[in-house]
Amino acid sequence: MELTVNELAKQLKAELIGEGSGLIRSVGPLGAANQAAVTFVTGDKFLNELKQSRAGAVLVVKPVVPDKIGATPQLVVKNVNAALIEALKIFAPKLQPAIPGVHPAAVVAQQVKLGKNVSIGPCAVIETGVEIGDNTIIASGCKIGQNTKIGVNTRLDSNVAVYHNCVIGNSCIILANTTIGSTGFGYYFIDGAHRLIPHNGIVVIEDFVEIGANCCVDRAKFGETRIGAGTKIDNLVQIAHNVIIGKCCLIAGQSGMGGSVKIGDGVVLAGAVGIIDNIEIGDAAIVGARSFVIKSIEPGMHVLGSPSIEHKEALRVWAGTQRLPKLMEQVKELSARVEKLETAKNNSGPGRS
Repeated sequence: MELTVNELAKQLKAELIGEGSGLIRSVGPLGAANQAAVTFVTGDKFLNELKQSRAGAVLVVKPVVPDKIGATPQLVVKNVNAALIEALKIFAPKLQPAIPGVHPAAVVAQQVKLGKNVSIGPCAVIETGVEIGDNTIIASGCKIGQNTKIGVNTRLDSNVAVYHNCVIGNSCIILANTTIGSTGFGYYFIDGAHRLIPHNGIVVIEDFVEIGANCCVDRAKFGETRIGAGTKIDNLVQIAHNVIIGKCCLIAGQSGMGGSVKIGDGVVLAGAVGIIDNIEIGDAAIVGARSFVIKSIEPGMHVLGSPSIEHKEALRVWAGTQRLPKLMEQVKELSARVEKLETAKNNSGPGRS
């Protein structure tokens, strides 16, 4: 894809300030963008860096005096991040689209219902009773278990495994090697051995959910494990049995939650967050990176640390730990002074000359 700066401005509904004849072929960050790339600035603190940039155009939220950034053409937009998303779509690699139909190397059982324009890739296995909605893509190597239902306009990338009786909604994206509906990690110790608890429940993934690569979503022991509409999940996330995740949550990579955790709407879990069983996290709460949650969190709270506490308190604790080496030296020095004073006091006591 190649557009002039002026053409790009029209597609992004941006106001063009400066020369519009340059050619744009990609999107790039300030430091790496060349003359054929459009870059972006989200705040005044980046203007000095922009002045050194070789970018062919820049997305800004308000006009910038040319003296501050040189002659770089400006594309003035209402929201830089929204315009950046559109620009990335425009200049995304043009890949061959999935071809509707069932690949000859796929295995599709009888009593499977396929909607219009469904694409089933090579070596995919679709078991009996499965229903797949219109325009959905099942890529190579996927396995869809018995009686699972998948909605319209959904995409499962290569080697996704979906166990039996699961429900996946409309316009979902599940990236490669993720597993949906595996048995939860539940055992009872009986007669000297760990006995697996049957997990007869299901997984329900609502509309517009996106799940990254190499994630695991366990089926419920009874009832359901549920991921709410619009939630976005990063790579390498573990969601245990009977977990309920609300709508429009963000869950970053390497996070894991124990069984029966309940997460409200709009919650953010940063990277490598751990949550023990049966915890509740209220709507719009934020859990900072590498936090370990051992008690429920009220709506709107921002917590941090291991175990997690209110983030301002956690930062004070962190600041205190940075002072520990100096404090230890001070304590050592004070202890020596006290010992010296005590020795002098004892030497000058009654009966001594």
